[in-house]
Amino acid sequence: MSDKLQAPKGTFDVLPASSTQRDALVEQIAAPAFARAGYSRIDTPIFEDTALFARGVGESTDVVSKEMYTFLDQGDRSVTLRPEGTAPVCRAYAEHGMHKLPQPVKLWYQGPFFRQEAPQAGRFRQFFQIGAEALGSDDPALDAESIVLLARLLEAAGATDTTLRISSLGSKSERQAYSQELKTYLRENERQLSADVLARIDQNPLRAFDAKHEGTQAVMEAAPRLLDAISVEDRAHFDEVLALLDAAQVGYEVDSTLVRGLDYYTRTVFEFTSPNLGAQAGVGGGGRYDGLVELLGGPPTAGIGWACGVERVLAAAELSTEPEPTANTDVYIALDDDADRSAAFTVLLKLREVHGLSAQIELAGRSMKGQLKQASRIGAKVLVIFGGERGQYDAAVKNLQTGEQQELDGLTAGDYFDRIAERVLAGVKR
Repeated sequence: MSDKLQAPKGTFDVLPASSTQRDALVEQIAAPAFARAGYSRIDTPIFEDTALFARGVGESTDVVSKEMYTFLDQGDRSVTLRPEGTAPVCRAYAEHGMHKLPQPVKLWYQGPFFRQEAPQAGRFRQFFQIGAEALGSDDPALDAESIVLLARLLEAAGATDTTLRISSLGSKSERQAYSQELKTYLRENERQLSADVLARIDQNPLRAFDAKHEGTQAVMEAAPRLLDAISVEDRAHFDEVLALLDAAQVGYEVDSTLVRGLDYYTRTVFEFTSPNLGAQAGVGGGGRYDGLVELLGGPPTAGIGWACGVERVLAAAELSTEPEPTANTDVYIALDDDADRSAAFTVLLKLREVHGLSAQIELAGRSMKGQLKQASRIGAKVLVIFGGERGQYDAAVKNLQTGEQQELDGLTAGDYFDRIAERVLAGVKR
């Protein structure tokens, strides 16, 4: 039996090169976009009381019934690793009295989430999400702004070949009435349905629209559509969202079969898909959840939000392969055979701490030839070759961008750092 240990199935290590891509997506693309739109950062706990998701997301959903990582802590309390971000943000909104702030309250988040589902390309049991939530307004312009924000983020990340599918689920009462109609229709055609759909007819009939089973798909082609049953008011809300998307030149497809896998959605729902992701094509999506805060114990509050998987965005942008590490080193200090290591180490620290440079020193016992290769490998701008015995030092400072090199001989303990730093700074700034 092998003693080799590996990460649990469905999880992954974020290696340095991949981390660079992820950080760029979050810090250089998402965070500035959120700031421009008035969104502030929020961080919620990685685990929450299980009741938050059972009540908020819905016990009949796959997320709650099949996919959550739930366990008892040492106090026999049931806690769950968060499978999604909207319910925790709504809990925080209610708990901290954010309804007293000027509305809408716009929040964004990032971090790891967990679902116990079958791992596949771009889908993991531990995954990283970026999300946005706007609470306290039912204005259709807020729907449009939220959707445009995600569209622009995907474009900036390079995921340009995406399709926006959008629909409306109407109000909760309309959805309940429609569910009864759909249940009757499914019962009339139950012989053609999959066993999974049959088992969930009473709990969540809308999920039949997501079925991959051929017989079920054939039945659903002729099924009544919720979009045809929504009220005049909800239809007007939806039409205004579409008009604003037209004004923003964001293309879309109205898809009356679109349902989201969480029970809290009302009115607008949407999803961006990419052909680069195969059968599970979703990159990100979301919708309105106008009753969720109240369901979690807060005041009646409208809200809309979305989330996108970082791994899926990178895959949609075809950036899923590991690139070469990005070089960002100002100075590399190589050590001659007779170098005074303590003096060289002092130079290293002062270059970092006094002048704020990115500096590295030889730490692997390489030959001088190997050290020169390492300086090139990490993209150093300036190379310092440090030599000389204690109290009497020699150094060569080479600008690796121009090839210019200056020899500094006979340096004393009183001036070696200042003279080396002067030449280093000249090379870095050039």
